[in-house]
Amino acid sequence: MFKYYKLEDKYLFSKFDYNNLAKSSEEEIKNADGLIYFLNQLPQMNSRKYFSISHPSLLNLKDEGLNMLKLENRNLVDNIPDWILEKIENKKLVAVNTNYPNWKDVLNKSIKKKWKLNLIALGDVGSTLTLGLRLLGGDCISKIGIYDRDINRLKRWEYELNQIRRPFDELAFPPINIIDQDNLFNCDIFVFCASKGIPPVGSNVTDVRMAQFESNSEIIKKYARMARDARFQGIFAVVSDPVDLLCKVAFLESNKDESGNMDFHGLSADQIIGYGLGVMNGRACFYAEKSLEMIHYLHEGRVFGPHGEGLIVADSIENYNEEISNYLTNKTINANKEVREFGYKPFVAPSISSGALSLIATIKGDWFYGSTYMREVYMGAKCRLLPSGIEVEQLNLPESLVNRLEETYSKLAAII
Repeated sequence: MFKYYKLEDKYLFSKFDYNNLAKSSEEEIKNADGLIYFLNQLPQMNSRKYFSISHPSLLNLKDEGLNMLKLENRNLVDNIPDWILEKIENKKLVAVNTNYPNWKDVLNKSIKKKWKLNLIALGDVGSTLTLGLRLLGGDCISKIGIYDRDINRLKRWEYELNQIRRPFDELAFPPINIIDQDNLFNCDIFVFCASKGIPPVGSNVTDVRMAQFESNSEIIKKYARMARDARFQGIFAVVSDPVDLLCKVAFLESNKDESGNMDFHGLSADQIIGYGLGVMNGRACFYAEKSLEMIHYLHEGRVFGPHGEGLIVADSIENYNEEISNYLTNKTINANKEVREFGYKPFVAPSISSGALSLIATIKGDWFYGSTYMREVYMGAKCRLLPSGIEVEQLNLPESLVNRLEETYSKLAAII
């Protein structure tokens, strides 16, 4: 059923013939240490360059849409050798889409214990997020580079943040360094916090996130092209609103040649992750704690979809209750409006929950809420980044919840 190959010191297998690769044997590959690579061929626009195979049915994957979230109606591949099942169980199997022109880059990827992080734009969100990273990221971040068009703002935060010290453990926190544009992508993870035209408190704008889409799209296009020119191999993290749509803009723009044609020599879909869903989980927890009927969300619940309109809060993945879920969804979506009614912009919780804590979880390989590519949409869900690639949590979902997910997915796909 499978063909086995070897490329330098890496072992690969596939259902397809690769005449340009040296042949290997099942006996040789099954005893190999480290990661094993499963080669597939899918349209680049509909798929990622690589991801972690966390379930045997992913060996049969022909579509990376919402079925990435669902375990139901999945047929196991017949007669899978035990050694492959063991590799899947141990997260040692990597799916690689060889239709990407630079797919071989995946074979040399590795995850460091400590990452170099660069961040652009030190507005309310960017500065608060950087503060969180400075205080919480000492065990996984080697240094933090900051960039902003306002030099005095840059100097202010370099001074302020580097003066935060733990007594008698003065080197516990990652140093903050000012960087220039030429070094923005000299890092392991680039964090995009730039934003323009945030509606002021008291404005009549009903969806603040979508109001920023046009202006923020133009900004992120510039940096997506820069990432392409730099041949950036790290994670391109999008924090600015609307997170999910800006991820798609970055993917499309970075993969265009000088004539505007898609050539897929830029950021692969899996390199771009959106960070907006963490705070929606935090807000759902906040409201769930107010009632004994809903407090189970803290242990059983999930959030899916975008950071804003279209969000789905599921009160429980074990005993889904649509009435409670709809209530929590409505409260969570409108939570930012409540803070605005107090006369303040709601940026602290997003900066820490969606930003600092989720970025640190990404680096450490822990579970977090992020928006990752599912065919033509960046869709938020529980996920983690492993040495074998991104793993999205797969669940047995009730039909009513699947219907809600499909509705949100279709709406996002229709926008861009």
